[in-house]
Formats: sequence, C-alpha cells, structure tokens
Amino acid sequence: MESEGGPFKGILRDIEGRRKCYKQDWILGFKTGLRILAPTCYIFFASSLPVVAFGEQLSKHTGGALSAVETLASTSLCGIIHAIFGGQPLLILGVAEPTIMMYTYLYSFCISRPDLGRELYLAWVAWVCVWTAVFLILLSIFNACTIITRFTRIAGELFGMLIAVLFLQEAIKGLVSEFQSSERERHESGESNFLWLYTNGLLAVIFSLGLLITALKSRRAKSWKYGFGWLRSFIGDYGVPLMVLFWTALSYTVPSKVPESVPRRLFCPLPWEPASLYHWTVIKDMGKVPVMYIFAGIIPAVMIAGLYFFDHSVASQMAQQKEFNLKNPSSYHYDIFLLGLMTLICGLLGLPPSNGVIPQAPMHTKSLAILNRQLTRKKMAKSAKEGMKMKASKSEIYGRMQTVFIAMEEKCSPQVCSVAADLKDLKEVVMRPDQGGDTKGKFDPDVHIEANLPVRVNEQRVSNLLQSVLVGLTLLAVPVIKMIPSSVLWGYFTYMAIDSLPGNQFWERLLLLFIPQSRLFKVLEGVHASFVELVPYKVIVTFTLFQLVYFLLCYGMTWIPVAGIFFPALFFLLISLREHLLPKLFDPQHLQVLDAADYEEIVAAPIHHSSFAYRKLGSSRHLSEGEEEDEFHDAEILDEMTTSRGEIRIRTISFKEARLESEERRVTFEPR
Repeated sequence: MESEGGPFKGILRDIEGRRKCYKQDWILGFKTGLRILAPTCYIFFASSLPVVAFGEQLSKHTGGALSAVETLASTSLCGIIHAIFGGQPLLILGVAEPTIMMYTYLYSFCISRPDLGRELYLAWVAWVCVWTAVFLILLSIFNACTIITRFTRIAGELFGMLIAVLFLQEAIKGLVSEFQSSERERHESGESNFLWLYTNGLLAVIFSLGLLITALKSRRAKSWKYGFGWLRSFIGDYGVPLMVLFWTALSYTVPSKVPESVPRRLFCPLPWEPASLYHWTVIKDMGKVPVMYIFAGIIPAVMIAGLYFFDHSVASQMAQQKEFNLKNPSSYHYDIFLLGLMTLICGLLGLPPSNGVIPQAPMHTKSLAILNRQLTRKKMAKSAKEGMKMKASKSEIYGRMQTVFIAMEEKCSPQVCSVAADLKDLKEVVMRPDQGGDTKGKFDPDVHIEANLPVRVNEQRVSNLLQSVLVGLTLLAVPVIKMIPSSVLWGYFTYMAIDSLPGNQFWERLLLLFIPQSRLFKVLEGVHASFVELVPYKVIVTFTLFQLVYFLLCYGMTWIPVAGIFFPALFFLLISLREHLLPKLFDPQHLQVLDAADYEEIVAAPIHHSSFAYRKLGSSRHLSEGEEEDEFHDAEILDEMTTSRGEIRIRTISFKEARLESEERRVTFEPR
C-alpha cells in the first residue's frame, strides 16, 4: 500500500477509486441472475451459525443483557450498510469473538461498580462505542492503514491460535455447565434433580461430540472418493448447518418421560419481548452514566479500536489476496472510517458492533471466483473440443478459446484486461510441439484449461446485501433457533477451533516439536510446508518456542478479570518486536521463510519408496543433521506389511510409473 499524504488523503483516494466501479458493482450482481444465490446461501450459513453461537456466549457472560437477537441484528444492520456504502463489497461483517471478549470484560467491570451495575451496563458500553468510533475515524483520517503491511504471518497466526483456544475453552466450560443447574433451575433440588442433571450432561457430551465429528467429516466431503461430484460439493458447502439440523432433530427423539429441560436448549428472548426491546432505547439512559465513567470509557475504547482496526484490516486483506486477481481497487482507509460510523450506530442502539470476520471474508471471495470460473471453463473447453473435432490447427484452437475468454471478460467486467498476459500459460500448453507418441504433454481441454485459467472474481455487491438481509430475516426464526440444544453449540465451538488449525504454521510447528528427530523423515513422506526443508530444525524449534511463550503471555492476559481488556496491546507490541528484535535473533533468510506472507507447500516425497523418482530425492536425514539414523521398529514394518485380517500385502509399482522409470533410465544411460 502506498504511503498517503496529509489527513483525509487515503479516504478521498479510496472514495474516488471505488466511485468509478460502484455502478458496475450492482450491474454485475444483477446480470449474474439466479446463479448469485449459490454463493449467497453459502456465505449466509457460514455467517449466521457463528453469530447465533456468539449470541449464546454473550448471553451467558452478560447475565442475559445481550443475546443472539442483538448479534443477529448487528450483523444484518452492519452488513447491509457495508454492502451499500462500503468500499470493498467482498468483505463480510459480523459479530466476532473479540467483541464477545471485550463485552465480557466491560460487564465484569460494570457489575463491580455500584454506581453502574447491570442497569447501566448497556448505557456505559454505548459511551465506550462512541469513543471507539472516534478513534477509528481518527485512524482512518490520518491514514493509519498504511501500516497494514506490518501485520505479518506471526501476528495473524498468534491471533488465530488465541481465538481457537478461546473457542475450545468456551466449549469445555459449556460442557461442564451442562452437568450443573442453570440460574433458572437452581430453585430445584433433590436426588431426582441430580439424576436429570447427570442425564443432561451425558446427552450434552453425545450431542457435542456427534456434531464435532460429523461436521469435520462433512467439511471435507469434496475430497471423498464416494458419491457424485454435485453431492460431494453440496455436502462440503452445507454439511455443517445440515449437521446442526440433524443433531437438533435427534435431540427430540429422547423418551417422553424425560423432562422438557433435558437436553437443555438455547435461552433467547423473542425479538418482540421487552427483554429484546430495551436496547433499542438505551440512548435515553446514557445521560445517567456518571461523568467520571464516561471519560473512563476512553481506556477500553483505545483497546477495542485497536482490536477492530487489526481484525477488520486483516479480514479485508484476506478477502483481497493477490491470488484472487481482483480488478477493482482496495479501500482500507474508507472502510475503517465507515466501521467507525457503524460502531457509533450500534453503540447508540445497544447492539454489539460488527467488523470484518475471518474466514467468512475470504470464503465469500473464493465462492464468487468459483462461480465465474466454472462458466468460463465450460465454455472454453466446449470451444476447444469443437475445434479438435474439426481437425483445426493449434493456433485456431487457441484462437477459439481466446475469443470465448474475451467475450466472458467483456460480459463480466468492463475493464480492459491483458488477454496475452492472462492466457500466457494456457497458450504455451496449447502450442507445445508434439513429441512422438508421448501423450503426457498433449493438450487436454478438461485438464489444462482448469489448471491454466486465470482466477476471475465476480466483484459485485448483491451477494453481500442478500446474505445480510437473510441474516436479518433469521430474527423471525428465533422460535426455531431456541429449539437447538446448547450442547450442539458447544460442539460447534469445538469444530470452529479445530477447523481453524490446518494452515496455521504455528500449530504445524508445535506438532513438529513432538516428532523425534529420527522420525522426521515421515514429515517428508506427506505434503509439508516449505520451511521444513528450507530452515534448519534447531531454528524452527527456537522460533516456535518464542511464539509459544508469547502466545501463553497473550492467553494469560485474557484470564485477568478486568485488566484482560489490554490484551490487544500485546499484538501491536509484537509488530515492533518483529521489526526490530527478531531480525537480530534469527537469520533474515530463515525469518523470511518462517514469517512468509504466502503458505507454500511441497508435495509428498516418500524417501523409502521404491520408485526411481522418489529415490532421486535422497534421504531426509539433513533434518536431524546426521545425529540419528532413521528409526524403524519391527511392529511398524509388520503393520505396513499386513492387513487387519493378517494377510500379507503384495505391493507393486504402478505400470505407468514402471514404464516411466525404464524410459528415464534409458535416457540417462543412452550413449552420446
């Protein structure tokens, strides 16, 4: 991001850049027609479930002052405002875990002060939101978003790991509470009550673990060997909400003699009940807050503004990754300005503010890229196959595909694109000369178009607006939401924690610490991150231990009752440590690999595989620097050689691989 000049320069530049494509954002969305409903529904389910879960968590930690009604209302309201007036329409907004944490700290502070108490909690929080809005607007005015490039992988992964651990912590606390009486049930006592509580707890374990396991399995349905492609895709996209429905329905199969309170279900007031209507008029109580606490709200507002600034900017950055090849300009400064206004509106309405959320933001962009890519690929493949049937030359085949590509580009985007640069790789594959009977490099439309087609995203505002409206309509379904067992949400919290770990290199390096050096060759036998081969093992361990200690410091800060609100300061301190301290402790090249912006992987390479291609890679003992030999045990070898029935496995090399190996040897030893 270029450095801006004086105040307002960044905001004005963003407004001017987005003004040029604002009208087209709507035209492209409506031109897509009914096909826009697929990414809309996909991101709606990805957004609404966490918001409901966070609402239950917020209700639990604020004594019912806020609930899923408020989180849904905030997500819908802010989403609609951002879809219409926002700079980057691909960014998805929602009430996230950082907001829940901050509101929990603020509630703990209020109930500990007699002159505030629970009665003035929302009124005082409204003042905190006013100050937060002021700081966010000031950050945008003075172009603070230019420091977004300093938010490197180390800070993002630590923050992601902290959120994952907090999810898991909340799930464990929730499961433990299922074995205890809630505040509404504490007037009951006796042995029978204990038995039903124990029954409720056991059912909670079953439902939460059931939701966790089935959600994780369905999330990866697209890579299943079984089922048709459309079925795997449907389960992969909508499997998690389907599993919530499944386990909710299963909870109603308990015997009729069981009390209605078993299993325990979500407690959420209806949107039209007095408990849900009060926060809309909280502005009337803001004058009752003592002046001292009005100005004291500046302290938590600084932390919340910093947290929102960090979270919102990173989410926007993730939605605009360079791999998505977006054509429209970014809008970091203006979006932070708009976030400040939305925070002010939410505070005055007694709603928890919404900000950019991960992973929903990049998921939205990816779904729109797939939508556009599928149609273009099908039309280009059809055109190429028609040319091949007509015995057309390679130039003519490429020309037909180029014509289709240009037509699709003009239909989806009025901006002029460089066709030569975009289709450079595809042209090389098509024009590649034939090599005798070798079919390996021969052009195949179904394979090579998919592999070399440039990414195109349907940049528009309609899908974001529609999913925000759907979230708002969910308020009418609160009676249905109340049917969900609370234990299902504890399973969903665990799912969100576990599902966020793959791709987090901090987590992968933590697992690497538990692998003996004599067994590190096993890492190379699977797909692994590039740092495993590019960085010495001892450096990886040292860097990981530094991250672990810093993570424990951040996590420990969240346990401090009131001072825990300062935990965002540690992440901004980490940015300074990354720039000034870490380069002195680690080799710059190693640090660049460990803290790289991109997630680079190396394909699996079984060292002890019998094929010629794998043998060329040599041994992995460089990882352990020759200290230990590769470790094998008889039991391990026996398990690999036999089936579960005790039969000996007979393994042979693939016929294609054997033929390739013989050809490689023939070429290698052919006399010159």
